[in-house]
This record gives sequence, C-alpha cells and structure tokens, in this order.
Amino acid sequence: MTTRSRRETVRFEHPFRIKGIDRVLAPGAYEVITDEEMIEGLSFASFRRVATMIMVPGAAPRNSSMEMISISPADLSDAQRHDASAARE
Repeated sequence: MTTRSRRETVRFEHPFRIKGIDRVLAPGAYEVITDEEMIEGLSFASFRRVATMIMVPGAAPRNSSMEMISISPADLSDAQRHDASAARE
C-alpha cells in the first residue's frame, strides 16, 4: 500500500485547546502532519486520510521536548475557527 505524509504549519493567535490534549496550548505556529494511503484499484490516483497529528511542546516539566499527538481533523478545524472568531471579538 502506498502512503504519503503531508506537512503544513498552522498558526494560532490566541491560547487554544484541541480535544484530546489535556492542556491549553500557547499561541504560535504548529506543525500538522497528515498521513494518507492510496486507494487501490482505481484508474486514477486517489488518497484517503488515515491519521492527523500535531507537534506540540511537551507538558511541564518537559517544555524543551516535543510531542506528536493524534488529533481529529474536525477538532483542528474547530480550534482554528475559535481562534479566528476570538480575533473579531
């Protein structure tokens, strides 16, 4: 099975939460990695998402380390939407 990973940077302007992470995260840029696998048997290349992870600073006292945490794409979208709406308030 063919897999690929996409990386993107998302930016938050305000402290935020994402479901599945038990702490408030600081504003800033975060790397999001999406793993996808090819759907076999089609006459064209098509991929489906199999995992989404975000890189976050480690929880205290390990602030200098990074954690890769699995998240839902919908929860990431919700956090981004809340961040954008907080800027308008």
